[in-house]
Amino acid sequence: MNPIEQLLQNKILWVAIVSWFIAQLFKVIITLLQEHRLDWSKLWASGGMPSSHSAFVMSLAISAGQVWGYDSTYFAIAAVVSFVVMYDAANVRLEAGKQAAVINQIIEVLENPDLNPEERLKEILGHTPLQVVAGGVLGFVIAILSFM
Repeated sequence: MNPIEQLLQNKILWVAIVSWFIAQLFKVIITLLQEHRLDWSKLWASGGMPSSHSAFVMSLAISAGQVWGYDSTYFAIAAVVSFVVMYDAANVRLEAGKQAAVINQIIEVLENPDLNPEERLKEILGHTPLQVVAGGVLGFVIAILSFM
C-alpha cells in the first residue's frame, strides 16, 4: 500500500482531524448565536470556544488508547503531548494574547502615522481553561464515539 493510501486509511488521524473541524465549526456557530453574524473566518481562527487544539490532541490520545490500549506506549506519548498542548493553550498562548492587547493599546496611544494597521498583533492566541476543557471533552467524546 502506498503512503497516500495509508494516510487515507489512518482512522486515528481522521478522528483527530474531524475533532479539530467540529471544534472550529462550533466557533462559527457560537459567533452566529452570540453576535448574530456568520463569520466563516472563525473556521480557521485560533483561540475561542472550544479549543480546537485541545479537541485535536485529546481525540488523538483517546484514539491511541482505544486502538493500542490505555497501558500502551502510544497512548502515553499521545497523552503527554496532549497535556503539553493544552497547558500551552491555556497559559503561555493566553498570556501572549494579553501582551499583544497591551502592545496594541500602546501603539494606539503613540498614534504613529507610519503604523500599518495590518501590523497589529493578533490578540486572541490562547484559551481560557474552560475553552481548553470544552475542547478536550469534545475530542474525548468524538474519539469514543468513533471507536464504538
